[in-house]
Amino acid sequence: MKMSERIAVVGNSTSESQKIVKQLSEMLSVAGYQLTEQAPELVITVGGDGTLLKGMHLYETQLDAVRFVGVHTGHLGFYTDFTNDQLSELLSALPNENPEKATRYPLLKVTVTCHDGRVTEHLALNESIIRTRVKTLVADVSISGEFFERFRGDGLSVATPSGSTAYNKSVGGAVMHPAVAAMQMAEVASLNNIVFRTLGAPIIIAKKDTLTIVPASGNDYVLTIDQFALDFSDIAEIRYEMSGETIAFANLNRSHFWKRVRHAFIEGNN
Repeated sequence: MKMSERIAVVGNSTSESQKIVKQLSEMLSVAGYQLTEQAPELVITVGGDGTLLKGMHLYETQLDAVRFVGVHTGHLGFYTDFTNDQLSELLSALPNENPEKATRYPLLKVTVTCHDGRVTEHLALNESIIRTRVKTLVADVSISGEFFERFRGDGLSVATPSGSTAYNKSVGGAVMHPAVAAMQMAEVASLNNIVFRTLGAPIIIAKKDTLTIVPASGNDYVLTIDQFALDFSDIAEIRYEMSGETIAFANLNRSHFWKRVRHAFIEGNN
């Protein structure tokens, strides 16, 4: 990375994050980098995986021109490469960063169509979840236009490969390597008895296919897109597909994905 390139530093609201944002910004300025919030070429997030999600959504219309790197103020996460005591290592690595060797993770495209004809599109790095606030969710699920099942339960989660280690894993979904260009649907507390039946297992859907969820009429739907919750009262259908877009992570201190999985879920208990 040339020192003439533009860098944005994004933090969360905690005092620790804000302190590191200030410290890192000063170090970058002294080193000669251009700090900007407009059209950066590199975004450095300070906080955790949630802060990196925030940074991705801040610049989601510029993903073809920006790379990301995360600084964690606690333990290393799945999207963060440095801890807050490794700022010098981050600065030392920047001049040797090669944009062509960035690691790319696929994103999920979520298209929401309402009964009044309104259509909104969203991108998700982790997952999207549809549920109701108080009632059982009843929804028809189709794959590439072919009816698959009628779901009854608390909700449905659709995750990207990189998001498979987040909420998806907590509801029994499989952990997928981000190189697998596919999405995964996992049921949240489905109702299965002699009257109501679903597959009762997560399904992995190929990049070429689409997933459509048509909820029964209702007015208390909550749709999450990563860490954002959107309220809808008249959803006609939700369409999920691999967007073709990716998020690029600067190849500065990226460890092997399975090493991250082991560190997060296994090593901490041994």
